[in-house]
Parts: sequence; structure tokens; C-alpha cells
Amino acid sequence: MIQFYAPDIEVDNILPEEESGHCCRVLRMKVGDEIRVTDGRGMIFYCRILKAHSKHTEIEIIGKEELPQRNYKLTLAVAPTKNSDRIEWMVEKAVEIGIEHIVLLKCSRSERKALRTDRLRRIMVSAMNQSLEAYLPTLSEVTSFDDFVKSQANESQKFFGYCSEAFPRKELVKECRPGRSVSVMIGPEGDFSPEEVENAIRHGFLPVTFGDKRLRTETAGVFATCAVNIINQLAD
Repeated sequence: MIQFYAPDIEVDNILPEEESGHCCRVLRMKVGDEIRVTDGRGMIFYCRILKAHSKHTEIEIIGKEELPQRNYKLTLAVAPTKNSDRIEWMVEKAVEIGIEHIVLLKCSRSERKALRTDRLRRIMVSAMNQSLEAYLPTLSEVTSFDDFVKSQANESQKFFGYCSEAFPRKELVKECRPGRSVSVMIGPEGDFSPEEVENAIRHGFLPVTFGDKRLRTETAGVFATCAVNIINQLAD
């Protein structure tokens, strides 16, 4: 069953304009067809189309269920790449795999310090629907490195990918523990500066590698997301 996103579905029984267009104009769904709708907060609604319209499709809720949240949360803070297509691809895949919070990180060596977050949020909605997820991850606007590391003071598992051997590093897959929230930082193409590395370590972040290969920023983000999810799935 195809899924759509409507945060106010129980209030107005109408799909938002963009979702209505996808439903009726692109997929050519019609009156009587059944669809699956999520509010992005854990609820799944099983619905029937009452009025097919490209801007405001009316639906009838015929059933609903609440999906449980995971017993861990993943926050991925990543420095946007110079090529916006790459970071958009990473965000899409991270949401499909499973993530709770994405932070756009502003570092001293960042080549891109602004990004269209409205477009990223649309990509996140599409990825949530694609994977039949019921929780829409949050996306933070561009956040300075210093502000982010300070905001993670209460996190028990904090890692950052680092390419240089100037600081001792461990492997993420060997250090991450299941059933606990995780924060992972991915730096820009020029890597974190020595000052940022020292700052991160001072705030309890552990420098890690993602194996024996040097990965692009967006690839490292997908690797970290996969690793955390697999570690937790194997522990179930």
C-alpha cells in the first residue's frame, strides 16, 4: 500500500496539496482507492479516498494504529557538501535506513554554509513514505560546530569521524553499543580542524574511523547510519 504524509489528517481528513498532487495527478488514484497515511508522529491511518483532487484530496479514515518508537535514537550532524546533490542523497538514504535527527553542521573548513532546508524536508518526507516509516525525523538549520558539541552534553555515546592519524582513533562498529542514543559528527571534505578535534574530545566525543577506507562526507554519513541500525538490529 502506498503511503502519504498528512500531519493534520485527523483534524481535516485532507491530504496536503503536494501529497494530493502525487496521489491523484502522478499515481492517478481515484475515489474508492485505499491508501496509507502517516502523521509523522508514529500514527498510521488506513484510509479510503472520498474525493480525488490534485490540491485537496478528501479521505475517510477506516482504521489506525500507532507504531512503537525504537529503543535508541540516532543524531547525525554533517557538514553540507559543496555539491548540494550529494548531501540531499545522503539525507534521503539516512531517512530510509532510519534516523531521528539530522543537523547541518557549520565547521571552520565548510565549503557550503547554507542550504535549502525546505527542499531537504520534502526529500525527508518522500523518503519516510518510501520506507513506510511513521516518524518523520527532525532537521536542524545550519548549526555551528561549537553550539552542537555543547548541545550534546547529556548524550552517552558521541562519536566523530576523523581522517587524520594525529589523534588515536577507534572503529565506530566496535565502540557503538545497542539500545542507547547515539550522536555522530561527519566533517567537511577538508575534515575537522585540529582545534575542532580538540574541542570535540573535550566535550566527550570519541574520534572514530568507518573502516580502513577514506570515505566522502555523504558516504560516511550513510555508513554511520547503517552501522548504528545494524548494531541495534543484531542486538534484538
